[in-house]
Amino acid sequence: MYKILVVAPSWVGDAMLMQPMLARLKQRHADCRIDILAPPWTAGLLHALPEVDHIITNPFPHGALQLKARFKLGRELRAAGYDQAVVLPNSLKSALVPFFAGIPLRTGFVGESRYGLLNDARKLDKTVLPFMVERFAFLAETADGQIPRSLADPKLSISPAQRDLTLQKLGLTLDRPVAAFCPGAEYGPAKRWPESYYAQLAQRFHAQGYVIWLIGSGKDSDVATEIDQLSGGLCTNLCGKTDLADAIAMLGCASVVVSNDSGLMHLAAAQDRPMLALFGSSSPQFTPPLSPQARVIKIDIACSPCFKRVCPLGHFNCMIQLTPERVWQDFEKLQSETHI
Repeated sequence: MYKILVVAPSWVGDAMLMQPMLARLKQRHADCRIDILAPPWTAGLLHALPEVDHIITNPFPHGALQLKARFKLGRELRAAGYDQAVVLPNSLKSALVPFFAGIPLRTGFVGESRYGLLNDARKLDKTVLPFMVERFAFLAETADGQIPRSLADPKLSISPAQRDLTLQKLGLTLDRPVAAFCPGAEYGPAKRWPESYYAQLAQRFHAQGYVIWLIGSGKDSDVATEIDQLSGGLCTNLCGKTDLADAIAMLGCASVVVSNDSGLMHLAAAQDRPMLALFGSSSPQFTPPLSPQARVIKIDIACSPCFKRVCPLGHFNCMIQLTPERVWQDFEKLQSETHI
């Protein structure tokens, strides 16, 4: 059996974007085993991917070298007898464990001068592979190979039983259509649509007979509380009350999802939920929601995308000018196209 260790990215959205690569590895290597070295907060997603055989917790905090601990983990993994490692992050640190594990074929992009640590080091041509999902998929091919065209979108499937268990756990029902709002953005506030705008949109959805679920982590609780208060208490605030597996199941229940550019956006897209994806400081030219049901909404201004965590000019026009009226108009178009 061909055994592969994949060093996964730290962000949930990026972890979702690696799924087509995992599927391609399974196609190329019949009956292969794929183990994932990943941070613990991505486990709820990885358990839902059928391509993943085993998850190994990556214990290293972001930015921490911890060379001795990485050496120890690598030595422990030697016994697994991996044939190949695929290293998705571009940092030097992420390539250390496969090197210490003595894995014979170590694939990844050159990144931070990783020659030696990687013996199948690829040079990235950003013009040929503009999307992150394409770059990941390329690492499933041989060095002289090409990714399939067209590349399949990431896919995530939750069983009705899992969905029902989550609804029961949270005391939710589906007797009315659900508008799921994902108002957080782990990267920083420059990617977040204003709370008052989400509240205005909630009022519009409520008038159309929708229930509004606010989905996110505990870090999004304050933002979600403000949205609910500004809407007049029309929302069900679930931020901080769920784990990632719950959030995936809830997104799968939604009739429509409204989301900032975030990990939850990619999880909703992978379930083909009708979606309005709101972009400001980031670019849909790199990590768009990959679903025919998704609509990207972005204002074209000179300073966007800046890819900053906080607006460097202080005006936040990329999101301020993206008004609730504009988003509602896009929803009405989406509604007519997808028959929500």
